[in-house]
Amino acid sequence: MVNTRSAAGLVGVVLVARHGDRAGVVPQNYTTYNSTQGYLTPYGASQEYDLGSYLRDTYLDPSSDTYIQGINTDVADVDQLYVRADAGGGNVILDSAYALLQGLYPPTKSSKIKLANGQEVTSPLGGYQYVPVQSLEYWQAPSLTSWMDCNYFQSHLGRVNVGVQFKDYAVQAAPFLQAVTPYLGGLNNSFLNMWNIYDFLNVQYTHNETFYKSFPATLMQQARHFANLHEQAIFTDSTQNAVGQIAIRTLWPEIFWSLGNMTAPSNKVKLALTEVDYKPFISMFNVTNATVTNPEISGIADYASAVAFELSQSTTGDYSVAMKFKNGTNDEEFQSLKMFGKDSLTLPEMILALDWTTINSTINWCFSCNQTIRRGCSVFNYSNDPFLNPGAPTGYA
Repeated sequence: MVNTRSAAGLVGVVLVARHGDRAGVVPQNYTTYNSTQGYLTPYGASQEYDLGSYLRDTYLDPSSDTYIQGINTDVADVDQLYVRADAGGGNVILDSAYALLQGLYPPTKSSKIKLANGQEVTSPLGGYQYVPVQSLEYWQAPSLTSWMDCNYFQSHLGRVNVGVQFKDYAVQAAPFLQAVTPYLGGLNNSFLNMWNIYDFLNVQYTHNETFYKSFPATLMQQARHFANLHEQAIFTDSTQNAVGQIAIRTLWPEIFWSLGNMTAPSNKVKLALTEVDYKPFISMFNVTNATVTNPEISGIADYASAVAFELSQSTTGDYSVAMKFKNGTNDEEFQSLKMFGKDSLTLPEMILALDWTTINSTINWCFSCNQTIRRGCSVFNYSNDPFLNPGAPTGYA
């Protein structure tokens, strides 16, 4: 079925979603934040499927105020969808995208044919729909994991780790860290290791029945509180284009490109989805000043969270973008967020406010991170760069 109503609705939607619950603890080195992915659990797959079902009701239902004009609502038209996911390490993020898409476009009875002999054949799994996902490996491009192997980001980490703010947080967290030490199984109980402490406790509290019954819920709440403070400090910075915001700075170009393409008459894409981990959400909300009016969204987005950039067109032909956020299963529906104090921005206003912060290519990432070897940077010529080679003439080779 094709949605043909045009009196209301959206031109398109760009989504950024976090993966679902994963198995095992995936340690992050707190001096580099390099890590590998874990594996999606059945619980995590269910979370993502539920998110996809919610998105289906929100954007693919012709009776919804936020339906997407012209999108196929029952049978997926792959030309209308653009999906990509970080595929590095384990499968949690890539498989989360597939699980979300199952909820967005569930099996369809239309997926059947009748053979010449009269036999009817339905596709496997009751008409499972195959929506392509562009998987981006860690070594292919840094856009989805831009903080990893970024030398300047590691310098930022070093400054934060020894800064006054972290020292104050460590004093506040000291009673908590002492209380949870018996539960950590020998894990480093320093505040610098707060993400790994929280992650370990959260995994145990979710999947270990014995641990769940013995671990005080108040300590779990404190673990989340201090982890939020820790990660908020790591993935924000004093200015919009500083390296602490790098997790979102490499995603903006794709978001702008998708929104811009949706305004083109020849464009077919109606819904774009990028599946990532929690870090870009922190930087995104900070860079857009969304946390000024909604401070409760600071910190770590829950599993199966999603941000939607909804593109609409006015009667005068102008395109505007509204940002919405659903914080996992804690939120039953999207909540509207303000960008720079406004409920929505025109598309040119949004790009003007944020384009100058972007890192839009691998070579730009290499220069922005002072990286000349890893992640494809070795192919570029840095001999003329005045920052990496002081005294060199201005300009790039």
